[in-house]
Amino acid sequence: MELTTPSEAAGERLDVHLAGPLGSRARAQRLIDDDRVLVDGRIRQKRYVLHGGERIEIDDTPEPPRPSDDAPAPFAIAWEDEHLLVVDKPAGVVVHPARGHRQGTLAQALEARGAAGGDAERPGIVHRLDRDTSGLLVVARSEVVHRALKAAIQSRAVTREYLALVGGRPAARAGTIDAPLGRDRRVRVLMSTDTDEPRDAITHFSIEEPLPAATLLLVRLETGRTHQIRAHLRAIGLPICGDPDYGSAGVFGLERQFLHAAHLAFDHPLTGARVDVRSPLPDDLAAALQRARDE
Repeated sequence: MELTTPSEAAGERLDVHLAGPLGSRARAQRLIDDDRVLVDGRIRQKRYVLHGGERIEIDDTPEPPRPSDDAPAPFAIAWEDEHLLVVDKPAGVVVHPARGHRQGTLAQALEARGAAGGDAERPGIVHRLDRDTSGLLVVARSEVVHRALKAAIQSRAVTREYLALVGGRPAARAGTIDAPLGRDRRVRVLMSTDTDEPRDAITHFSIEEPLPAATLLLVRLETGRTHQIRAHLRAIGLPICGDPDYGSAGVFGLERQFLHAAHLAFDHPLTGARVDVRSPLPDDLAAALQRARDE
């Protein structure tokens, strides 16, 4: 699909403008997030503000269906009640459908457990983890709870802490990385501080365990941009061990990035009770950590 924005579209967000021709804003956002929308030949974010007169190209070609016998995504329930779940996701599981991963996602598996609210294609999903990042995420079971949890994350009322093994050693015991992130100017599949589309991003870290050739960090997200921890730690010269895109693949026997969502805490949106859940390191990361200790 190709279209030219009229002059009266000036000031509109890209996703809002495309909601009409694409049928819904959610559909427009999915295509933009999948890099299937070009504005004057360039990938733009969904919040990009139009000026009028832009040429927009939309790749809305249906993807070939995946085999129907895809196994359901594995997961464990770390905490639940009738309103929400806290899920412990293993590495290798995609959270919600996206280009190249239409079936076998966590969101689809969670529908059977009553996940609901938000986007119909990713019911209940409030935030996400990268495919090869393991650990905790919260999932809603109703539209009311989904809205409340999204608001809590946006207001930074949800504690999200990760364990990350990085190469090198920070100059201080603790620190904050306050550096806007966006798609890298040269490698569009990566996020970086070298971007034309910066968005505020803040990451806090502290040393959990110093090791001979690496450091185990406790990392806390204040914002939640795509690949935020991975891109931020690389930007300060502390790449995550095992990360094939932002760090050093294969070190300490790792087959994926050493990044685990170990702690999730928030006030229950309906009862007000504190929900505080922790997840131990999975076996592959525990083994890599022992190798790093033995160096």
